[in-house]
Amino acid sequence: MNWRQRVFDNFKLYAVTDIKKRSTAVITAIEQALRGGADIVQLRSKALSDKEFFEIGKEVRKITRHYKKLFFINNRPDLADILEADGIHLGQDDVPISVVRQFFSLRGKNIFIGKSTHSLMQAHAAERDGADYIGVGPIFATPTKKSYRPVGLELIKKVKRNIAVPFVCIGGINRATVEDVLAAGAERVAVVRAIFSARNVEKAARSLKEIIHQHGK
Repeated sequence: MNWRQRVFDNFKLYAVTDIKKRSTAVITAIEQALRGGADIVQLRSKALSDKEFFEIGKEVRKITRHYKKLFFINNRPDLADILEADGIHLGQDDVPISVVRQFFSLRGKNIFIGKSTHSLMQAHAAERDGADYIGVGPIFATPTKKSYRPVGLELIKKVKRNIAVPFVCIGGINRATVEDVLAAGAERVAVVRAIFSARNVEKAARSLKEIIHQHGK
């Protein structure tokens, strides 16, 4: 088993960026998140140009390789290919998993593919379509997904009982709510603001990772 597969099989904390503009502070924050215990960093931005995304992506790829953590990209198979990302995360309105899988297969690459789901039906569909993992949420209300109604803790319990592939919970999760998410059956959490809006990014990541580990004992 290579180190990428080992990290994926055991990941607990998934840090998702929401980059508004290109800056060195973005790279610094991502490195701090990794030092604090994030296992996966997803590069996500609705504001950057492709060129800016590419430039930041090159730096993130170097950092994740250095720390032997995983580098995922949101939505964009082309940029994931160019940047040699370890994985890609797809939304409900993105290109189908099978098409993305074929895209990378034709290039001789095997990449982790995740899919956002907002109901048990969508979770079943993503599993059937071959997702390596699914995102479940938003668990709580969050400004990063304003148009989505929170799915609540009950969906975690249903997914836990019915879905075999790994799932990661996302949406409004922070130190105040993560215990409830874990108690509902989650073993992996993804966060945006709870890490990247923190005054001390490394400390915030480490605190969340410790809570997850303590709950798993």
